[in-house]
Parts: sequence; C-alpha cells; structure tokens
Amino acid sequence: MNKPLGPLRRASACPHDCPSTCALEVEVLDRNTIGRVYGAADNSYTKGVICAKVARYAERVHHRDRLLHPLLRTGPKGSGQFRRIGWDEALDRTADAMLAAERDHGAESVWPYYYAGTMGLVMRDGINRLRNVKGYSGQYSTICTSLSWAGYLAGHGRMTGVDPREMIKSDCIVLWGTNAVVTQVNVMTHAARARKERGTKIVAVDVYDNATMQQADIKVILRPGTDGALACALMHILFRDGHADRAYLDKFADHPQAFEAHLATRTPEWASAICGVPASEIEALARVLGERPRTFFRLGYGFARSRNGAASMHAVTAIPVVMGAWQHEGGGALHSNSGMFNWRKTLIEGLDARDPKVRQLDQSRIGPILTGDSEALWHGPPVKAMLIQNTNPLSVAPDQTLVKRGFAREDLFTVVHEQVMTDTARMADIILPATMFVEHDDVYQAGGQQHILLGPKLIEPPGECRNNHEVVAAVAARVGAEHPAFALEPREIIDRTLQASNRGTLAQLEEQRWLDVQQPFAKAHFLDGFGWPDGKFRLKANWPKNPYPSPAKFGPVHDMPEFPDHWAAAIENADDAFPFRLTTSPARNFLNSSFTETPTSLAKEDRPTVLIHPADATAHGIAEGDKVELASPRGEVRLHARLFAGLRPGVLVAESIWPNSFYEDGRGINTLTGADAPAPAGGGAFHDNKVAIRRVAETAA
Repeated sequence: MNKPLGPLRRASACPHDCPSTCALEVEVLDRNTIGRVYGAADNSYTKGVICAKVARYAERVHHRDRLLHPLLRTGPKGSGQFRRIGWDEALDRTADAMLAAERDHGAESVWPYYYAGTMGLVMRDGINRLRNVKGYSGQYSTICTSLSWAGYLAGHGRMTGVDPREMIKSDCIVLWGTNAVVTQVNVMTHAARARKERGTKIVAVDVYDNATMQQADIKVILRPGTDGALACALMHILFRDGHADRAYLDKFADHPQAFEAHLATRTPEWASAICGVPASEIEALARVLGERPRTFFRLGYGFARSRNGAASMHAVTAIPVVMGAWQHEGGGALHSNSGMFNWRKTLIEGLDARDPKVRQLDQSRIGPILTGDSEALWHGPPVKAMLIQNTNPLSVAPDQTLVKRGFAREDLFTVVHEQVMTDTARMADIILPATMFVEHDDVYQAGGQQHILLGPKLIEPPGECRNNHEVVAAVAARVGAEHPAFALEPREIIDRTLQASNRGTLAQLEEQRWLDVQQPFAKAHFLDGFGWPDGKFRLKANWPKNPYPSPAKFGPVHDMPEFPDHWAAAIENADDAFPFRLTTSPARNFLNSSFTETPTSLAKEDRPTVLIHPADATAHGIAEGDKVELASPRGEVRLHARLFAGLRPGVLVAESIWPNSFYEDGRGINTLTGADAPAPAGGGAFHDNKVAIRRVAETAA
C-alpha cells in the first residue's frame, strides 16, 4: 500500500522525459481527484523542488478535453471528425488491420511506435513485448539520445558519470548545453546551494541568454554547432598555461602527447572566429577552469542536437580529462547515469522472443519511412499499420512535411493511444483514451540522478481510460501474441523485474519509496578505469566502431575527426540563400509537446515566436511583434518576431514545440528541421538548421 505522507499526500514519481525524474508527493483529494503536486523534501536529489508545470499537474489530469472514450474516424484524415465506439469494437478493428497488414505484407509492415510520453518502464516499454513476440518492425529510438550518447561513449566507453549531489563539493559547475532552469530544475537547486555555501562559480555555455544563464556567474554565448571549437581552445590554453594534469593524462588517457600537438593550432583566436565568443572571454573561462580542477561539468543534450553533435560531445568531455577533474570529489562530468541501472527487462519487453534479424526502423526518419523511402525502410515492406503510444510525431518529428504526407496515406492504418487530442491523434483511424501517471502503477529510473522510484496508482482513471499495459495485452490477445507477461498485472511485472534485477521486491520499494543505486566513488569517477579494456579515456575516437548500439553506422562516419575538433562540414552552415542558423530550444512551460494543452502553460508562453538579434531585425526591416516567415530547404513556417540581444547575430531561436494549429497554415516548427541520419548513430538534429527570415505583411481583418 502507498502509505500516507501526511494529510492527503501520497508518494509518486514524475513520469516525464526530464533527467530529474523527481520524487513527488501528490495531494489525493478523493478516489478520482488530485490537488497540488510537491517535490519530496526527503529525497536527496529532488530536495522538495519541482518545476511549476508539474506542480500544477491537476490541470492535465482533470482537463476538460481529456480523451475519455475510444473514437473512430468518420471524416477525412486530419479532419477531427470522430464518433464514439466501444472498446471491443476499437480493439477488434485495430487487430483486424494489423492482421491484414501482416497477411498481405508480412509482420514487418506493422510498426508499433512510442517514445517518452511516459518514462515508466512497464507502461513505456511493454509495447516492445508485442513487437518482439509478433516480429513487428523494431524501433531504433534516435530522437533524443543517439547523438549525445555516441559522443559520450566515444571517450568514456560507459554511460555513467558523477553523482550529481557532489555539486555541493565543486569549486566550479559548468552547465554546458542545458537550460537547467527550464529542463531540469534540480540541477540549479544543487548548484545554487554550492555557490551559497562554498562560493562555487556557476558557468553557463549555450547559444542564447536563457533563464539558466541569467543565474550564472559566467555566461558564454556561442553560435550553434561550434561547441567543439570552444572546447578545443579551452584545452589549448590549459596545456599552454600549465593547467593540464599530465600525470593523470598519462595514466588515464590515450595519446595525450599527440593530442596536445593537435591542439597547438586551436587557439582562442581560431575558436573565436568560429563560435563568436571573444578570445578574451575564452581566455577568462580557461583561467577559471585552470584554477579550479574540482570542476563539475553537467552536460546537456542541446549542443549535441546538431549533425556534428557526437563530435562536439566528445570534445567537451575531453576537458575534465585534460584537467584531471575526475580525481576530485565534486569534479568530473555527468551527462546521463542511465548505464548504471542494469535492468533485466525480459518480462517487460519480451526479450526472450526477440528476433535480431527483424529490421529496426529509425523513429526520427518516420517521414521518409511513411513516404516509402526504400533506404529508410531497409529495402523491406512498406509500413501499413501503426500502434502509436504516448508520442506525437506529427509535432515533434523532424521534416514535418514528409511526416504529414505519410500519415495522410489512405492505405496506412493508425491507432493512437493518447491522453489528449494531439496533432497525431487527429490523424488517427482509431483513438484510444490513455491513463496518466497517477492512474496506474509503474516504476521509473532517473537519467540525471541515481534513484529508482515507484509511481503507484493513486486515483481511478476518468471515463473509459485504460493504461498502456492493458491495451497492449488486449491487442496481443486478438493478434495471437502469446507471452506470460500479457497475463500479469503491472504490479506483478514490477515485482518480478525488481527481483530479477537484484533490486529487492515491490514491497520493499513501496516501503522505502525509492532506491539510491549510485555507484561507488571510484567507479563513478572512472578511477578504476574508463569503460575500455585498457581503462583509458579515448582522446582518439574510433567512430566506425563506436559502442552506441545502433543497427548500422550512419552519415559520413569516416570523415569524423578522431581527436576532438570543430567538425564544420557536418552542420548546415548558413549561406547566401539561408543566412541564419536556427535552434528549436525548449520552452519553460512546455515539455516537448506535453503541457501545450494546459491553460496556465498556454497563457505563460503566449504564442509561437522567434528570437532575433536587434541588429539582424533592423537589417531585415523587422520590428518587435512582426509576423515573419522562416524558410529552410524543407519548408516555411510563420510566427512572430521577438527582438532579443542575448544571442549572436546570425542566430535565431524558436522556443518550444507548439501544436501545429497555433501556426499559420498548420505548419509547425519541425517543418524546418531535417530527418537525415547524422554520423555516427543517427538522431534528430533539431538545433541544426540553416534558414532565411523575412517580414510578412499582416492582412486586414
């Protein structure tokens, strides 16, 4: 049982795609209603602090537009015309379509598609059990981690890092490519405490003066896709000025002498010409780092969402190695601790039924896949039926024009299991109403910290909402998929998975509320060796043999720089036709396309805008609030300009993923982004876009 924590409060965990994975306390007003949500004060990472959008989660749970009943499309695709049907009819139609696709085109013509609408292991990953048992097309999940993780693994060989709670012991905290105030507020909790208690310097490196930079002691604003140049210049100075820890490098890094020679020409002036940061600022930051080897690098995903993102991540991760920062408590780096949980997920995902020969379709290339690109389909059958769970590719996937064209196919059957009417749900043939996290049992792992957390069912779901496990099991029964886990309740799956993973039992997790599984200091700091046979950090990366588990190597992998460097040829550099570089950065009150339906978030974000430097605005005849059109090689988007001096000239920033309906002609921001697969492991290059901008005259009402 979930024991009371006080009047009305029950323990839970945030289900969203955020590295913080906060431990929560939820007000339960009655068996159907929640009130305010709080951070758990006694969790050593959450420390009672959560983001405002989750604190007001009742707005989502009790939203008047929750999907409550199964729906059948009655009008053209995308028309929003549906009628209510029963669950049996909805599931029968779904199964019939999947069986027909399998009969006519083979099992790989069915593609279950999901991602991080929930991060619960049972509700998110259980769809793979259906996939594996039936031999449906696999999903290669690239939309978030493949670029950055490949870059981190290139040097470290293992996806773990420093305990984030060590920030309290740091002399300097570098927040690189993460707007932590917006995307992982708990990082700022620990960083601010360190500054208050020990005078820790907070450094923010990003492409614009965002909310995190405004809380930093040192801010470094650079051009998108140039992080590798800045990193190399910093290391050049560290070697030049005697702040490189040569003894540590000799013991824990490969080829340190050759790397130092490589950096000889990577001067601050060289980097300044590339990244736009004055050489004097680069020198000043290097001096701060050199004087503070106890520096904690908290590395986000933002700077790796470029086509050269893996190379940039590798370059930035080399800095704490050159400094010898890993030797010190409060020093080193953290990108993700995902590699330390060691789950045994056979029961959840049906791994005992998995056939490795079944193709893996790249989720970021859903547009080319659904429009019949033979290479994207691995020269196999077309996708004819999709079960889409808790994700919204019509808004969040790159190259939106192709995605829309694919979903508009009359020969494609789509069933969407969702909580609210998203852009993707609107294109479905069948819509199934889904539960939210307080309405089902699940277990969660953190990425940016070290806890396993339980998220128990706290209230009854509204209407006819069913959880993901129920739906997957019901579909499985109708399509002839057999596996013992389909007959189990979520709590049984959680319990057995915990035990199989040597993490105790469900009863113990309920009693403790969370498990702290942080690795010992020496392992977390790689003092027992990095994740390679010789235990040495790879300054010289072997990109064709990168350990990221991709089905193939993608892009110009053989052209990637071995030593850390700025890989200019990979990115969409501005040119005469498209003279600006655009990033599509996170908004404070949305999380990808979640919370875009809640009244408070909508009111706070106001409308889709693009940030433009005043000098660029003047040169293009653009004033504050003007309607503008952004154009990339893939399409055009219209939104409104906001003049903002906190970025480099030639750079544009469009925050958030608004629903497509908030844009003129329904063209959302990902109309501009590309769906090609960058080296070495693919991924979504959402912050790597060359664009043009022009003012659009407002038409009279």
